[in-house]
Amino acid sequence: MRPVVTALSVLLLSGLAAEAQRPPQQRTSASRPEQPALVDSAYFGGLQWRMVGPHRGGRSTAVTGVPGQPHLFYMGTTGGGVWRTDDAGNSWTPIADAWLDNGNVGAVGVAPSDPNVLYVGLGSASIRGNVSVGTGVWKSADAGATWRHVGLRESGAIGKLVIHPTNPDVAYVAALGHPFGKNPERGVFRTTDGGATWQHVLALNDSTGAVSIVMAPDDPRELWAGMWRAERKPWTLISGGPEGGLYRSRDGGDTWTKVAGGLPTGIVGKVGVTQSPADPNRLWVLIEAAPDGGLYRSDDRGESWRRVNTESRVRGRPFYYTHVRADPINRDRVYVMNVSLLRSENGGDTFDALPVPHGDVHDIWINPTDNRIFAVSDDGGTVVTLNDGRTFSSVYNQPTAELYDVVVDEQVPYRIYGSQQDNSAISVLHRRLHNSLRPQQEWNYASGCETGPVAVHPKRPSVVYGGCYGGQINRYDVRNDTRVSIKGWPEATSQAPKDLTNRWQWVAPIVVSPHDTLTLYHASQYLYRSRDGGDRWTRISPDLTTNDARYQAWPGGPITPDNTGVETFTTIFAVTPSPHDAATIWVGSDDGRVHLTRDDGATWIDITPREMPMRGTVNRIEVSPHDPGRAFLAVQRYREDDQAPYIFRTDDYGQSWQLLTDGRNGIPARHWVRVVREDPEQRGLLYAGTEFGVYVSFSDGARWQRLQRNLPVSPVTDLKVHRGDLVISTQGRSFWVLDDITPLRELMRDAAVDVVRLIPSRPAARGVGGVPLREVDLTLPDDLPHGALLHYALARDVASLTLEVRDREGTVLRRWTGDSAIAQARGPRTAPRTRGLHRVVWDLRGAGPQGGGGQGVKMPPGAYVLHVVADGIAREQAIEVIGNPAAPEITRADYEQQYTVSVAVRDTISAINDWLARIRRLPEAERSRFIEFERALTPIAAPGESVAPARLLTHYGVLYGTLVTDGGYGSGSAEGRPSDGVLARKADLDAQWTELRGRLDAAWERR
Repeated sequence: MRPVVTALSVLLLSGLAAEAQRPPQQRTSASRPEQPALVDSAYFGGLQWRMVGPHRGGRSTAVTGVPGQPHLFYMGTTGGGVWRTDDAGNSWTPIADAWLDNGNVGAVGVAPSDPNVLYVGLGSASIRGNVSVGTGVWKSADAGATWRHVGLRESGAIGKLVIHPTNPDVAYVAALGHPFGKNPERGVFRTTDGGATWQHVLALNDSTGAVSIVMAPDDPRELWAGMWRAERKPWTLISGGPEGGLYRSRDGGDTWTKVAGGLPTGIVGKVGVTQSPADPNRLWVLIEAAPDGGLYRSDDRGESWRRVNTESRVRGRPFYYTHVRADPINRDRVYVMNVSLLRSENGGDTFDALPVPHGDVHDIWINPTDNRIFAVSDDGGTVVTLNDGRTFSSVYNQPTAELYDVVVDEQVPYRIYGSQQDNSAISVLHRRLHNSLRPQQEWNYASGCETGPVAVHPKRPSVVYGGCYGGQINRYDVRNDTRVSIKGWPEATSQAPKDLTNRWQWVAPIVVSPHDTLTLYHASQYLYRSRDGGDRWTRISPDLTTNDARYQAWPGGPITPDNTGVETFTTIFAVTPSPHDAATIWVGSDDGRVHLTRDDGATWIDITPREMPMRGTVNRIEVSPHDPGRAFLAVQRYREDDQAPYIFRTDDYGQSWQLLTDGRNGIPARHWVRVVREDPEQRGLLYAGTEFGVYVSFSDGARWQRLQRNLPVSPVTDLKVHRGDLVISTQGRSFWVLDDITPLRELMRDAAVDVVRLIPSRPAARGVGGVPLREVDLTLPDDLPHGALLHYALARDVASLTLEVRDREGTVLRRWTGDSAIAQARGPRTAPRTRGLHRVVWDLRGAGPQGGGGQGVKMPPGAYVLHVVADGIAREQAIEVIGNPAAPEITRADYEQQYTVSVAVRDTISAINDWLARIRRLPEAERSRFIEFERALTPIAAPGESVAPARLLTHYGVLYGTLVTDGGYGSGSAEGRPSDGVLARKADLDAQWTELRGRLDAAWERR
């Protein structure tokens, strides 16, 4: 009886969910002013995002291979797009970033008759609580070089697709539909013209879709489809309905019949199906049902079925798993994908687990001609084995981490923290250390688990706080590598949320006060505060949600409950202490409530915007760095199938609100918003992270523009503006940094460009270490170029362009040219002449020795000038060079002495090179009289010998390297005051050169 009762309760909740909620008080929302003009995006086109890691695989639920190319595989990730490996997983390359409008891939297939033809279905059908929504089917006809959208935009989530064995234009898609609501575009779809048109060949209703599909290996007209009634709500998961089950077609999809013969009847949930290529009469079906769920097998091509396995590890957590795959060669071997990769050698009667690098397994592709070769997709990415699972490729070569949040600190270089779904919390550096050997050694554990969030006071990064489901929270002391639990109210969460003392959300907020490194906030439906780093907690608020018991029942049904914290609803979702006032705290809930205290929690005011959508989740709250009464709300409601963007702003502590998004002012109607931030230096310059990328507003939210640049389309879950950088976390492509957003700030102040405009450059810091040892298999994050990032904008294409960095005396230290002939000759020292914003990097060096002999000298901290001439129009901009912030012990005098000595040695090398050139220009008869000097200056091998001892120029070259090097295999970086040994060696060489030059001058005079 329990499943029936649960089904009724779920249906009742669904009905109640349609009721509108009333805001507790009425307040007017100011109308949006007339939209200002957009800023020309060409003027920030030179900015580029930089991927900083981690290279630690995230969720992947789709993989396929190419039978005739055993090392070639394609994987689809749940937020990171489509990737390709041609070396059996040793390395992966994204192949669709420039084309796909969505990074959430649910299915990927290669046409058996033409490996150049690929189909990709967007939207993972393993619909966990944070799942993204797909946007249909994409196709490539050139092995992934180019892609085009071919339909089914409203299919929501695609579980599988199959392609005809001899005709690549015929394909079938199992579309689950919208994960968070009902819609008609679900079921089985067929194309016979390569995706130009689609036929809805199996349609049951607007809530039951297809999640699996198989084509018989010996008859492409025979198809099997698993149909599943599935829908997520913020407070529950509906899995199962009377129409669900296994369906068969024997005419290529024209007609379908529900399969019986011993399979469960009544309420049926998720269905996985597979047919043995080794014996097509044998099929397996994995079915969610109560009480008759489990693994079924047919040995008569589906006419009759027998349940062969009911183990919990085979059928556990069915909405997330329920994946089964037959071995292509061995009729008795079958795989089930669950928490573990399970394999049976006896037709499914018993299973053994195969150790894989990560758990939570969703897909497997087995080479049909060699079953020792297969690829596995799971919540840690995709791995490949060539030896039947004895060893696998790595998961540490895929920057596809799904991250919930981003936190930064004040270290040099600064660290970026976040919690990775299905892994651990982690921190990475915003740029690589210069003397590390592998990027992984720069990663740190960040307290907590996969859900987080992570909390760090920027000025106290030695202590990291992290959360986990069920309200767990711990404190990690990096200095002594200790981690302790500081959970204030331990309580079992395996009960209905309405019966819990605290309703802890999956990502229950944890925040460190910006005013006190020991003050910490943690929230359920109540806000808690600790004044001593988490040892003692005090509740400082009432329930700040609707506390609506209709949304607090045991989640999951009508068959299988699922209670991990994702579905815990009516909770506090966002907490932001004001950076202006320690007593002011802003709080938002997942059911559409916003509260404010201005007296440290003694009293609370409901400041919910009147236009807050019904049960809108307040995802982030941003308090303006410019005004204590000014704040922004990023509200999302996609978990109730409302994909509209919602950003609100108040300038009066929430007495009134203005909606800054309407689907027409830049952020599209279906790009729901996860985070909004205001630039700390430029009031009204706003950044928004959405489901499909990043947007910027130069008009306080009146208009929005894409800021995507080279950033792959992936959900942007959080965003911080830090030290003039834009730092984001993504749900599928790890962390990214947009270095130096000064051009955006300047465009906010004044967007005009008259022929050429120089953008102020931020101070450039000295200090670069040695070049790390590099191994060919290293997968490295994008590194930050060392030096000054210099930006200029051109109002039009120009015919001539020269940029120069000059010192205070006007000496040219570095020159770039846009003149094509010179530019081609100079190679990398070119400057684009096209309209828009461009960036060049000055490495903080001056000239090197004339005639060759080493890098340029390192310039000391001080003031420099960028001088540009474009089509005869000249502009200048100051450049400031500062000392290495990581080495404050190096004084300005130290840098100056290093520069002075370097210049002296450089000039000596130049003088020697000049003398050698003069000697070598002499006629042979005259030159022979100076051979003694030439051999004293530079190595010259004697007749019959291949090498010669080092001479004066060589010794000076070694000395010069110790003064200007950035380090390398055997030496460290030269920074600061030269050592006594260096100065003594210089004096010794100078004495030799003075004596030799005196004799050389005299000989030259006598010639």
